[in-house]
Amino acid sequence: MQLADSMSRLGTETAFLVLAKAKALEAQGRKIIHLEIGEPDFDTPKNISFAAIKALTEGYTHYNPSPGFPDLRKVIAEDVNKRRGVHKYDIDNVVVTPGAKPIIFFSLLATINPGDEVIYPNPGFPIYGSVINWIGAKPVPIPLREENDFRMDVDEFGKLVTPKTKYVIINTPQNPTGGVLTKEDIQAIAEIALEHKFWVLADEVYGNILYDGCTHYSLAEIDGMEKQLILLDGFSKTYAMTGWRAGYGCMPKELAKWVAQLQTNSNSCVNSFVQRACLEALQGPQDEVYRMVAEFEKRRNVIVDGLNAIPGFKCLKPKGAFYVFPNIKAFKIPSQKMEDFLMEEAGVAALTGTSFGSFGEGYIRFSYANSVENIKIALENIREAVKKL
Repeated sequence: MQLADSMSRLGTETAFLVLAKAKALEAQGRKIIHLEIGEPDFDTPKNISFAAIKALTEGYTHYNPSPGFPDLRKVIAEDVNKRRGVHKYDIDNVVVTPGAKPIIFFSLLATINPGDEVIYPNPGFPIYGSVINWIGAKPVPIPLREENDFRMDVDEFGKLVTPKTKYVIINTPQNPTGGVLTKEDIQAIAEIALEHKFWVLADEVYGNILYDGCTHYSLAEIDGMEKQLILLDGFSKTYAMTGWRAGYGCMPKELAKWVAQLQTNSNSCVNSFVQRACLEALQGPQDEVYRMVAEFEKRRNVIVDGLNAIPGFKCLKPKGAFYVFPNIKAFKIPSQKMEDFLMEEAGVAALTGTSFGSFGEGYIRFSYANSVENIKIALENIREAVKKL
């Protein structure tokens, strides 16, 4: 039996493939330090887990509205407004989804026709390009360069816009580089978007994970952008809730109706008891979030300093998220070979830069969502291993 032609255009997220390879080696008795997967190593705060348990005992085991429970959507809208200093969103702007990825998928399905052009960051989250290709749109990558702190070059962005540009993706703080867009970047992107009237997906899922007093700036803050902005956020990174699968999008109300209808046609709704846990996440104490971010900052400092002390690595200090994206061009081997080498010779699982697009060649991604102790062991293993190169 043959598959649909479109399946040949569907990509994947290689972090899960590398994780599977690492687990297979561990099953053989190898010690592997996991710096490949973008997942906080902290447990979900207990107040959130207890809220889910309580919800189960109270009968939250049934269907709920496709866009999500009204009280959760109201609290999400209030939180989005508060964090971004605006008064633009209410319950009808919000759709709750199983993780944040469906917002990428559903919003592209709802707004893009085959042949439309979609600009997206490269290196960037691999699902962007995968979905763009799968729906038959034309992917237009914009390079994120080390010399520009892995921020989008706004002048270059403007030159990529054509009459066929219908949708643009930005991500700040950024995966895989940890780059953060400045206020000036956001304002310039908004000016171009408002002039050309295309949709913008702002992936802000790492918006609470910032360092060195860095401020998160959002396109939602720009007057008029709410008419063409899809704001993506979720609970996985901020609250260590990756396995819960809970995310959301804020968007114009008419688009929200269609995104909710796509959800009706696919997974119906997000688990009821999970949504009660999400409500507690937003309304409960935030102490654990601050503690996790402070710990991530310590780990960032350790891994950046450690990598820069190893001959051949050159690593910028990221301002957000929990990834570093060091330059490995001095080794004169492809990024994929470096990924394989680190796994086999150093016992360190990492991701090739090309997992995030062609402009990631010459780089490797490490996630520092692991303990300082393990990061130090990984650094020492890498130091010894690369002597062979």
